[in-house]
Amino acid sequence: FDLSGKVALVTGASGGLGRHAATVLARAGARVVGVARRQDQLDDWAKGLDGAETVAADLSDTDQLPSVLQTVRRRIADPDILVNAAGINTRSPADTITLDDWNLTLALNLSTPFFLAQGLMPAMKKKGWGRIVNFASLQSRRAFRNGISYGASKGGVEQMTRAMAEAWSPSGINANAIAPGFFETELTAPVFADAQVSAHHAAQTCIGRNGLADDLDGPLLFLCSEASRYVTGQVLFVDGGYTAK
Repeated sequence: FDLSGKVALVTGASGGLGRHAATVLARAGARVVGVARRQDQLDDWAKGLDGAETVAADLSDTDQLPSVLQTVRRRIADPDILVNAAGINTRSPADTITLDDWNLTLALNLSTPFFLAQGLMPAMKKKGWGRIVNFASLQSRRAFRNGISYGASKGGVEQMTRAMAEAWSPSGINANAIAPGFFETELTAPVFADAQVSAHHAAQTCIGRNGLADDLDGPLLFLCSEASRYVTGQVLFVDGGYTAK
């Protein structure tokens, strides 16, 4: 589970589960590059973390991705680990969702993770080692109201993860995904702002509560480290048993 000597690129590191994931990997010994839009929030995250680096970019603009990777290589090194935690959920009803909202959701949640991974492939293949951890969702499997674009993107993440494994695991690069249940973040603020809705989701789990950020630590370190050397193409639901019922 030790990540000493590894370089990790974590998207969405300015807040929420992305920020938590970036911190966990840094504390496990990795040199972590956090990428997100908000430089001030990235700077706040990097304080007090050895080896933490930041790159500010709008990852929903796929035209920026080559320059992001070029900056990371120039300033740090080719990443060994990619954690695709950046995401958006516009919560738009199926009858009224706009093409712009749809395209933004698919770009950030699905296109960006793939093209970042594709851009890192040559260096990972040369090393014969790499770890890709995508962020799937309950909505990879379950349909929620006002979640058609988000659900479509996260369903795509699940299949994309399997396809990544098929394409790249023969070269020593394992691709897996974490599918969180309900965790309190900026993305889920509307859920947790309503005590009844929050309690409803807690009751859907086998454990009887919603997620806490550190519930992700073990699964994340497992999938990013040598511990998962024979695990690829899998989606691990960290949801307290929500999808088991």
